[in-house]
Amino acid sequence: MYQPLADEIRPASLDDVFGQEHILAEGALLRRLIESGKVPNLIFYGPSGTGKTTVANIIAAKTNRTLYKLNATTASSADIKQIVAQLDTFMAPNGVLLYLDEIQYFSKKQQQSLLEHIENGKITLIASTTENPYFYIYGAILSRATVFEFKAVSPAAAQRAVERAVQVQAEKLQIKAQLEPGAAEHIGYACGGDVRKAINAVELLFSASRMVDGVVTITLQDAKDVAQKSAMRYDRDGDNHYDLLSALQKSIRGSDPDAAVHYLARILEGGDLPSACRRLLVIAAEDIGLAYPQAIAIVKACVDSALQLGLPEARIPLGDAAVLLATSPKSNSGYMAINAAMEDVKKGKTGDFPRHLQNMHYDGTGFEREQGYLYPHAFPNHWVMQQYLPDELVGTKYYEYGENKVEQATKQYWDKIKK
Repeated sequence: MYQPLADEIRPASLDDVFGQEHILAEGALLRRLIESGKVPNLIFYGPSGTGKTTVANIIAAKTNRTLYKLNATTASSADIKQIVAQLDTFMAPNGVLLYLDEIQYFSKKQQQSLLEHIENGKITLIASTTENPYFYIYGAILSRATVFEFKAVSPAAAQRAVERAVQVQAEKLQIKAQLEPGAAEHIGYACGGDVRKAINAVELLFSASRMVDGVVTITLQDAKDVAQKSAMRYDRDGDNHYDLLSALQKSIRGSDPDAAVHYLARILEGGDLPSACRRLLVIAAEDIGLAYPQAIAIVKACVDSALQLGLPEARIPLGDAAVLLATSPKSNSGYMAINAAMEDVKKGKTGDFPRHLQNMHYDGTGFEREQGYLYPHAFPNHWVMQQYLPDELVGTKYYEYGENKVEQATKQYWDKIKK
């Protein structure tokens, strides 16, 4: 029966798990818990191919409990009931260890069905998820479990996994194998922190490689062909999507054009042109704003061009927009002003309109004279002192001029006129 290489060489000890030293190194908390044999309810959070299932298997091997595995994408409440029915029987005298993969796909009701049994210790739950557990896992489950984050495996660690996979596969096939310089390194980078993906690439390369003089050579070119685009982690509905957009905006806000085009490139490589366009439009107004108001119109023109061109050409105007925004002066004064005003409105701080601001077309004949509205264009510099805010909000300040040259020039202009 065929067994994938990634599953065949799955580590059997914590020392062989690549890239999770922050939780599994000697003295790290999770390692100490596992070695103690007293494993609490755990939630493993992180990208695919980072060792969550592997560590769960190692924990199962160190416990004296019956192991059950469920995948929440296919499991149902009936599967849970079947496990619960075996508690306190000869099938599970010491309780069970339940490994629940992709727990985010279980409904709140399904997650609640586990509560009683994980609370009394008859079921020790090890759940894994690729999504943020604080968003997707029921709070009562979270309060009874400890969350450990698994991080994307570094290219160096992934390269070591590739080299080990080549060695194991060569021994299995009883052949000699060699890696061209740079081949293992390329796969290590291209797998995007997913060890399973890296090992699958090795298995595929062995299948496709030709033997010459009793030796299989994995070439750098073949490695590039099999690993193309595989470094991309992009899920339009997952955490990675929002992390990328956040990284793009924060890089532009921090005036780093190199980081800005890097994250933009990753979004576009994932084919998500609409999200890139929307976020650049938001950044132009939120982070550059009144310091360089023309940026809003320029970015809108770049976005229109990108949408008309489509990918891959869309990258050109969007790249211009990202660099322009990153190198522009910054101001969030308008953003802060509207946020403060919205907060007051939500709190009910509104009040009636001043009489002179009401629509005079709804007044009867002659009443418009009683409004007392002063038409600013009829006064010097097109300005005249009068009340605009409701009585309850007179004196409230929402907008504060930014320290940039454009807003300070505007401030000087109005200070001169209003004084």
